[in-house]
Amino acid sequence: MMSLPFYQRHHDHYDRAYRHKALQSTVSQYQKETKSKSAVYAQGSTAYARGSAAYRHASAADFSLESSAAYSRGSSAYDLESAAYSYGSTAYDHSAAQSKRSAAYSLDSEALSKSSAAYSHGSESINKLAAAYRLGSESYSLGLKDSNLMIEDQSYKMSPKAKRAKQNLISEDKENEAIDYSVPIFTGREVGVSGITDTEEERIKESAAYVARRNLFATGEGVSVSKVAKSSSEEEHHEKKSRKVAIRESAERVALKKTLEETQAFHKKLNQDKLLHPPEFIIEPRSHTVWEKQNVKFRCTVAGWPEPRVTWYKNNVPIDVQTHPGKYTIENRYGLHSLEISTCDFDDTAQYRASAMNVKGEISAYASLVVKRYKGDLDASLLHAGTVSMPLSLGVTPHGYASRFEISFVDKFDVAFGREGETMSLGCTVVISPDIKRFKPDIEWYRNGVLITPSKWVQMHWTGERASLTLTHANKEDEGLYTLRVVMGEYYEEYSGYVFVRDADAEIPGAPGAPLDVQCLDANKDYVIVSWKQPAVDGGNPIIGYFIDRCEVGTTHWTQCNETPVKFARFPVTGLIEGRSYIFRVRAVNKAGISLPSRVSEPVAALDPADRARLRSHPSAPWTGQIIVTEEEPAEGVVPGPPTDLQVIEATKNYVVLSWKPPGQRGHEGIMYFVEKCVAGTEEWQRVNTEIPVKSPRFAVFDLAEGKSYCFRVRCCNSAGIGEPSEATEATVVDDKLDIPKPPGRIMPTRNTDTSVVVTWTEPPDAKELVGYYIESSVVGSGHWEPCNNNPVKGTRFICHGLTNGEKYIFRVRAVNAAGLSEFSQDSEPIEVQAAIGGGLLHAAPSPPYDITVLESVRDSMALGWKQPKVTGGTEITGYYVNYREVIGGVPGKWMEANIKAISERAYRIQNLKENMVYQFQVAAANLAGVGTPSLPSQPFKCEEWTIAVPGPPHDVTYTEVRKDSLVLLWKEPVYTGRSPIAGYYIDMKETEAKEEHWRSVNEKPLQKKFLKIGGLTEGVSYVFRVRATNQAGVGKPSNTTDPVVAETRPGTKEVVVDVDDNGVISLNFECDQMSPNSKFVWSKNYEPIEDDSRLAIDTKGGKSKATFKDLGEDDLGIYSCIVTDTDGVSSSYTIDEEEMKRLLALSHEHKFPTVPLVSELAVEILEKGEVRFWLQAEKLSGNAKANFVFNDKEIFNGEKYKMKVDQKTGLVEMIMDKLEDKDEGTYTFQLQDGKATNQSSLVLIGDVFKKLQDEAEFQRKEWHRKQGPHFVDKLGWEVTDDCNVMLKCKVANIKKETHIVWYKDDREIMVDEEHDFKDGVCTLLISEFSKKDTGTYEVILKDDRGKDTSELKLTDTAFADLMNEVCRRIALSATDLKIQSTAEGIRLYSFVTYYVEDLRVGWVHNDTQIRFTDRVKTGVTGEQIWLQINEPTPQDKGKYTMELFDGKTAHKKTVDLSGQAFDEAFAEFQRLKQAAIAEKNRARVLGGLPDVVTIQEGKALNLSCTVWGDPTPEVSWLKNEKSFVSDANCILKFESGKNVNFTISAVSTLDSGKYSLVVKNKYGTETSDVTVIVISVSGQTDMAKHAASVQGQSQNNVTLSKKKKATTASKQHKEGEKKEETPDPKGIPTVEKKKDAKSNQNTAKKTDEKAAAAETVP
Repeated sequence: MMSLPFYQRHHDHYDRAYRHKALQSTVSQYQKETKSKSAVYAQGSTAYARGSAAYRHASAADFSLESSAAYSRGSSAYDLESAAYSYGSTAYDHSAAQSKRSAAYSLDSEALSKSSAAYSHGSESINKLAAAYRLGSESYSLGLKDSNLMIEDQSYKMSPKAKRAKQNLISEDKENEAIDYSVPIFTGREVGVSGITDTEEERIKESAAYVARRNLFATGEGVSVSKVAKSSSEEEHHEKKSRKVAIRESAERVALKKTLEETQAFHKKLNQDKLLHPPEFIIEPRSHTVWEKQNVKFRCTVAGWPEPRVTWYKNNVPIDVQTHPGKYTIENRYGLHSLEISTCDFDDTAQYRASAMNVKGEISAYASLVVKRYKGDLDASLLHAGTVSMPLSLGVTPHGYASRFEISFVDKFDVAFGREGETMSLGCTVVISPDIKRFKPDIEWYRNGVLITPSKWVQMHWTGERASLTLTHANKEDEGLYTLRVVMGEYYEEYSGYVFVRDADAEIPGAPGAPLDVQCLDANKDYVIVSWKQPAVDGGNPIIGYFIDRCEVGTTHWTQCNETPVKFARFPVTGLIEGRSYIFRVRAVNKAGISLPSRVSEPVAALDPADRARLRSHPSAPWTGQIIVTEEEPAEGVVPGPPTDLQVIEATKNYVVLSWKPPGQRGHEGIMYFVEKCVAGTEEWQRVNTEIPVKSPRFAVFDLAEGKSYCFRVRCCNSAGIGEPSEATEATVVDDKLDIPKPPGRIMPTRNTDTSVVVTWTEPPDAKELVGYYIESSVVGSGHWEPCNNNPVKGTRFICHGLTNGEKYIFRVRAVNAAGLSEFSQDSEPIEVQAAIGGGLLHAAPSPPYDITVLESVRDSMALGWKQPKVTGGTEITGYYVNYREVIGGVPGKWMEANIKAISERAYRIQNLKENMVYQFQVAAANLAGVGTPSLPSQPFKCEEWTIAVPGPPHDVTYTEVRKDSLVLLWKEPVYTGRSPIAGYYIDMKETEAKEEHWRSVNEKPLQKKFLKIGGLTEGVSYVFRVRATNQAGVGKPSNTTDPVVAETRPGTKEVVVDVDDNGVISLNFECDQMSPNSKFVWSKNYEPIEDDSRLAIDTKGGKSKATFKDLGEDDLGIYSCIVTDTDGVSSSYTIDEEEMKRLLALSHEHKFPTVPLVSELAVEILEKGEVRFWLQAEKLSGNAKANFVFNDKEIFNGEKYKMKVDQKTGLVEMIMDKLEDKDEGTYTFQLQDGKATNQSSLVLIGDVFKKLQDEAEFQRKEWHRKQGPHFVDKLGWEVTDDCNVMLKCKVANIKKETHIVWYKDDREIMVDEEHDFKDGVCTLLISEFSKKDTGTYEVILKDDRGKDTSELKLTDTAFADLMNEVCRRIALSATDLKIQSTAEGIRLYSFVTYYVEDLRVGWVHNDTQIRFTDRVKTGVTGEQIWLQINEPTPQDKGKYTMELFDGKTAHKKTVDLSGQAFDEAFAEFQRLKQAAIAEKNRARVLGGLPDVVTIQEGKALNLSCTVWGDPTPEVSWLKNEKSFVSDANCILKFESGKNVNFTISAVSTLDSGKYSLVVKNKYGTETSDVTVIVISVSGQTDMAKHAASVQGQSQNNVTLSKKKKATTASKQHKEGEKKEETPDPKGIPTVEKKKDAKSNQNTAKKTDEKAAAAETVP
């Protein structure tokens, strides 16, 4: 991209056309489309030169071309234009199409050059070219087919290409290839515009052909054309045609004639309104660069209907030919418009604009003109020291020609007064010394510090000697301080004077003055805000309001924008037409009438800001002749989404201005907006713009009820429909948000000159958006007030000029902002107008300086230094004048001036002295009163080269900040530094009256800085100081001593105070109550002047000065001091080091963002009834503190759902919700505001956190309802008693006599014998010997007539395991100590527990080794006994035995020592019992078979048998009636196999009755078994019966006993059968078996089992 020309960097009116390919700053969207399509049509006519295959497409293009010809009424100008723009259409045969580049695309081709020349001069060749163009158009429209082309008759339809066509460029490789593209469908829209009424019906009818074809395009016809390349060599028109070409042309003419007839019939159906179309530039003006004195001509071609009116502008100012006769020539020939500028000079460098406008719209085109100056050769006089100095304009400074330029002003302009409408001129003669021929000054004019640029209001001129500025039509906007600045390289001088512009005489007596400074703000498509400043003169009646007028640029018709006057000095103007430019003016109204209008505003275009910025910022390369064709993207309509970021940007009593951002979803077409309003608190929305939607994302709503609150929302709309509304704004009260300011205070006038007075005042409190102040003056006693200024002044100080000398005046001030003018301030004290200095004072001029010393001396110059005068004359010293004289032989010569212009420093180098000459010097000080008395002549000094190695003396040694024990000493470095750089400084001090030898050094090491705070002074003592510089060579000569200074803190001394205001702004403040009228506050950093104001802003009001830090940082560390001039040394300083900076920044942040300190952050808790309480607590709250409650970014309010409370005394802020629902999930925020301090705390309740809180609240709610009847205080639980039983227990409350309790296990009721009395409030259920069979779910129900409550306890899985662990623990704790017991099998160790459960795991350890159980060593449980059995013990079984009882968590141990005597005794007992057991086992015994009693009838056979056992085999014998009984014939006794015994009597008799005893005996013992035999005799029935009955009774008794005995024996046998022993666990962990000891071994030796033998009856 090319760099901008120098003039574009200097001026605001830079060349937009130079940077843009197609700049359209005021073109609407519709005009952009038609312009691009116009280029497409021209391109289509060019491309058809090769021949198209589609007759339909050819015909459509013909319509456009033929209509264009009709539109131009057959004028040659249009033909010339068409030939220049689409030259390629002259080539209609194939041979002419074989070129490498199209003439229509090449600006440099010879053909186009000829075409352009013919275009300008109307040559004959262009006429031929135009004829060829028309012929080519006819050929194009005819569309004759050749051997390779077929005519297609198709109906109109859309282009089949749906995708956006890409840019097509013709390259050399494809010069013969036709590139197809689609022409976008022509779409138009009607814009109703008033102001132009020239319909010209005849000309509309003449253009019917063009419009008809255009409308055919609009119906949906797509035209497909092909681009062809044409060589520049084919410039000439081929007159010779082949027979084939001639035939084709003839056929095309026939087809064309037929088509035209059809078109004429179609014209009759057209609506005349459709014939209008907006202007468009066929050829835009192009930019030019010319030399001075040359002529230049801008040309453009414009199409449109009605015929557009073209206006030319220079820098947006219309060009008036009458005002500049001979300079400009504007012509219009058949749509070809031109602007010619004669004899260009540098002032003609500008941006030029051609604006074309008709009833359908306006369009502009831009071009730039750059005028170059000739650069001549350098003057030989500029050569110096063998170098050539370049002109100043090239950036070379004039060093080498003169040390500096002396610029002075002669014949200066003074304070000027004028009236609106008058011409005012300011001028000044400038004298520059030395005068260098080729160096020209830059002349700059400023108004109130702002650079002025030439315009139609301001003209500037420079003759080479005199600079002048002319206000061609003065307005109050021109009032201000005008400054002329003359710049010569690095040097410049200024001169200033004030210009006052009074109001013009009102047309209506008593009418107010005209408003001023009308500006356009926030311009958009159909909306702009107009602002202005209120006039100072109200005509004696208050101003009621203002009328705003608008005028479309290029017209003279003004339209009033508001029906009723508005008071607010800003007003939104709506209803603008997009793309048009407007100017505005304002008129003031009071009851007397309407004022003159203000000066018009700068033109403003009704454009989207984004479009305006894009047009200003997007650069483009110069036009290359390429026509870029794109196709519109066909897209279905998309209903736009809601706008975003809707907000009220301004609210007054008359209107409310809304602003929003367009939606992201809006499709490809433009969108418009509907604005809706409703009264706050209701949902009754009303559409504001019911008829016409607005285009801009801004809107002003009028007709609102003052004092009411409204909400607003916006909807988007397009052809697809109206979208959803945006989010509504917050409630906005219709009232002025900006209050009229309060009156200023402390009006203080001070003398200035014979005709002026300086007036100062203080800013009104709580002032917002101040525009400035108006000052009025009145002669004391007259009662008539006159404005001192007509343009509001900023600041709080103003010089009122034009006063009468000697008169006494009073002054008053009023403040101005957009809301209006404040009340007048109180009148000031009267003051007589006379000069402040020279009014009879004895000492107006300053006293002489003193202590002149030489700071450096060289061969031809000497540098002097001196001290400031002790008396300044009541005003600031403006400079010094130095004189010198030669002293020859002790005789002084004539005084000569060393400087013409006063110097401000107290050091000066005098040049051009004579070497080795002795000189004397004197210095005079000057102030506003004049030049004071010169000092006494100095000592004689010889002008010679100093060659000493040490530095010269420092100079300008002063002191400041004098206190009772310290002061700050300041100095400047020596002018002569010696032979090496200065390394530092030494400070010496002594008491004033002390002798020279009493000088002592303050510092041991040299100081690098040029200031030092000296402490340790004695109060009341006078001191003097001096400074010496040192370098590598040594310490130099000391400076002059300071004036004596007494160490004291004077009464009223104040220090610099650091302050951090409520906004966090850090400032240093210094106050002085000893100021004179000319005193000033001078701030410095590290005692150097503060030149960089980017970090520190200094504001001085009256006797107070404030230095405000803009952004305190490390760059601001240092010592800040403030000195008040024209006082007796009032000064102070403040040091900001890193630690202090951190403190201030922390304090600033605390003040800028004050927070309400919190004791606790936002928390939530569940109350008794299930309510949810949100709360936080602040440390303290004032009575004005308030809280906002926000849920999910929306504020919630106190109501049925939310109960809110703020307790300012305790700082407690709480909100209670009755119930927590699913929709209450989200973020809760409490926002606190207590004055300016704010704070907020948030609590996020989402996901699991919210669910948990919700469940807890619901549970608590149910709990509360549950507790209203009988309920459980403590839910059902368990405990293990000391007896190792399990007790289920729960605590109940709120019970009464009728309340009863029911227990369940696994839903089956548990019957409880006793009724519970609830006296202790505890219900229990005891489960004895708890074991696995007791696992299950236990439930207890408490109920009465008030309700019921349940409590459930699941004793399964883990819960059961936990309980069993506790049971096992209790059982383990109940275990007795281990005891030793001997048995027949071995030794048993045992312990008793309360009861045993299988979950209690038992382990045994022998000598710290786990016992592995075998058949010899085994463990088991018998009842409550846990034992370890050691069978057949051996000595290895001695030792320590431990029983471990494991309850699931802990192992409980019991230990016994089985060794020594304990083992011996147990082993001996084991041996004894073992022998007894053997004897018991092997003794003789009757195992069974004999009955106890046998009853048998006489004569029957008796047979008894039984089994005996013994080892050795026992001996068997029988007894009868205790007597020995042996076998005989009647009774046979047998003993077989050592075990079977038989007793047989073949036939019993009564003699056989008796008691029979079987006796078995071996060596281990004897056992006897008895049987009673009763024989019943047949004879003697009665006796027998009795006897039988007796025997029967005895027998029954015996039988009963026998059965009982048998039952007992059987029970014993059953129990013995149940004894089980388990094998040892293979893992070494023993299992305990249940066994019951029946003590059978002991009982066996004492008892004998007897069984009755079965009695067999022998038949």
